[in-house]
Amino acid sequence: MDRTYKSWLDGQFESAQKEYTAPTRLLAADGTLLSPGWARHNVFEYDRTCVKKELRRKEWDFYQLSNGSYMAQISFANISLGGYVSAVLVNLKTGKTEATAMSPFLGGKDKYVLPPKGDVPNNVKMTIGKASFEFDTKETVRTLWFKMGDIECNFTMDILPGLENITTVLPFAGFPDRYFMTTKQNCMPCEGTFKKGDRVVSFSRENTFCVLDWGRVCTPYSLVWYWGNGSAYVDGPDGNKHLFGFEITWGIGDESNATETAVFYDGKAHKFGPVDVEVFPKPDGYMKPWHFISQDGKFDLTMKPFYDHHSDLNVLVMRMHSHQAHGLWSGTVTLDDGTKLEIKDMYAFCEYVENRW
Repeated sequence: MDRTYKSWLDGQFESAQKEYTAPTRLLAADGTLLSPGWARHNVFEYDRTCVKKELRRKEWDFYQLSNGSYMAQISFANISLGGYVSAVLVNLKTGKTEATAMSPFLGGKDKYVLPPKGDVPNNVKMTIGKASFEFDTKETVRTLWFKMGDIECNFTMDILPGLENITTVLPFAGFPDRYFMTTKQNCMPCEGTFKKGDRVVSFSRENTFCVLDWGRVCTPYSLVWYWGNGSAYVDGPDGNKHLFGFEITWGIGDESNATETAVFYDGKAHKFGPVDVEVFPKPDGYMKPWHFISQDGKFDLTMKPFYDHHSDLNVLVMRMHSHQAHGLWSGTVTLDDGTKLEIKDMYAFCEYVENRW
């Protein structure tokens, strides 16, 4: 659904928030989407064999870990025509990619299949080309391992008991069998190492957090989106430190049943409505302040970027073009009970992406 900051600010855009709390079938046998909306855990029952547009089916597990100085990205994706497993290390202070390893494959439609849910115990262990990796999820801990050539990654992250996430299912107007289902799992303190030869970058639980971007989608050819995310320990009204995070994604599909927007506080999700950035950053505003505000006023933060992680992969009919701006965020967020949190200089990111895939 197309919208602009001005349109929803004037009340021209409204979004319901249809929450699912019990196991719910995602797709009919003919591939039609049954259950648009959102949940605090992934309650959507996904059967990939119901997807009839198999070449539009894409599945991925993407982990991004950062301490504000370094960022590691470890991911696996199967986009039907093929896919890849990769590991990347970026120095956010210098803007230099210090290590990268990728092993692609072709014809991935029915091989290298991922589990149907990402927020329950599961294990993904594969060797693809010269790369081997294992993503292991248990009730209270996740571990990531990746090895290719002289690059090796080992990370361990905590999962708080009862940790909530935001799982959304968004349809596409005019396409009854297309959908975008993702889980964003925030607030996972993380430690580990990223090694390249003799070079070792260490990450500490004190200041490192991981976000899981888990996706099972069947989409049109062209997509545009914003994705903003961050986790940190923040001061609460009681004077103590609390585990805090936020997830804001918009621009994908029809948001009339739900928006992918939530704040996380002490492991619990606090839902709010549509969000937008006041000034569209394209084409040259990525390093200027981004002011984010939700229609209900519960999310009002400004990011001052210090690094734009820009990538542009253009191969034949495919293009993945993104600006992922990293910066310090300040402002206020309001919890479900009306508690207002003051956020000051919290490290997080927001990206603007245009894809054809």
